[in-house]
Amino acid sequence: MDGIDVALLETDGENQVKPGPSAATPYSTEERTLLRRAIDDAATWKAGTPQPGSVNEAEILVTKAHADAVTRFMQANGLTVADVDLIGFHGQTVLHQPEQKRTVQIGLGQQLADLTGIDVVNDFRSADVAAGGEGAPFAPLYHKALAASLGDTLPIAVLNLGGVGNVTWLGPDDAILAFDTGPANGLIDDWVHQHDAGRMDEGGKVAARGKVDETILATMLDQPFFNITPPKSLDRLDFSLTPVASLNLEDGAATLTAFTAACVARAREHMSALPTRWIVCGGGRKNPTLMKMLNERLGAPVEAAEAVGWRGDDIEAEAFAYLAVRSRRGLPLSVPGTTGVPKPQTGGQFCRASASGA
Repeated sequence: MDGIDVALLETDGENQVKPGPSAATPYSTEERTLLRRAIDDAATWKAGTPQPGSVNEAEILVTKAHADAVTRFMQANGLTVADVDLIGFHGQTVLHQPEQKRTVQIGLGQQLADLTGIDVVNDFRSADVAAGGEGAPFAPLYHKALAASLGDTLPIAVLNLGGVGNVTWLGPDDAILAFDTGPANGLIDDWVHQHDAGRMDEGGKVAARGKVDETILATMLDQPFFNITPPKSLDRLDFSLTPVASLNLEDGAATLTAFTAACVARAREHMSALPTRWIVCGGGRKNPTLMKMLNERLGAPVEAAEAVGWRGDDIEAEAFAYLAVRSRRGLPLSVPGTTGVPKPQTGGQFCRASASGA
């Protein structure tokens, strides 16, 4: 819920990947408050009932905010509508219940196409979930395309630390396995926000002043999710702050940060061979306390995406541009090793821009 990332990508949806300029647009406090309310209301949204009012309101906001972000990005980079073939529009996840074959990413694809004058692909995850997949994670095929140019000794792991953590394990002979590791920044952000100490633990400074409560940490790790064989995925609300409720701000942040790192370490139990290196993208790579804890627990080099020439803030945006092209070409967006879907699965909804677009 930090904001909107925009990235330009020249790609064939397969091996050709050429990143262009990028930009980030933060949400305002008011916008973030509405999104948080929509997510909270979606938690009790029963299947088959109308979309809650706050979710409707947030969907309109998300769509307009994305249109504004795209327009500003194009102006800043001297781009015209004729220069851009397609927008991959992920939207904001407000509900993820794959066991009920439900996943909801709000955002009106047709409206975005009409506002920008550019064709849009959105609703990337629904087809996977309907076919029996987890609907997440969805960036692994892009991770694979990026990693092809590294020439590394396999296996390697690409770790994304957003609200929830997910890992892509890339092995020899085209082997790929991807799954959610557990909470990443989400619980830490919620904890800091709950204590009126900001909206995130910037630079990991709060956690660095605290002490990890090992007893509470062990309790948090003693949950069924970690023993489930992947592929598997999480909703941001599947874990709560209840276990650390008795701790002060600093110790709670330290324990939650250690929990994120320990979740990643537990993920190794499901890999057939340990990665020779970990490449970290997402906001978590900017948290030195978290990166230090990962290095201590993983027993292999842990590096930010920039160390291998990737743009760690842009990979998710680039991934959905890449997947939009794959959608238009009828190529799979997910495979059994990434979401557990029974067979390679296409997806996405195509929305053609009206002639009267911006």
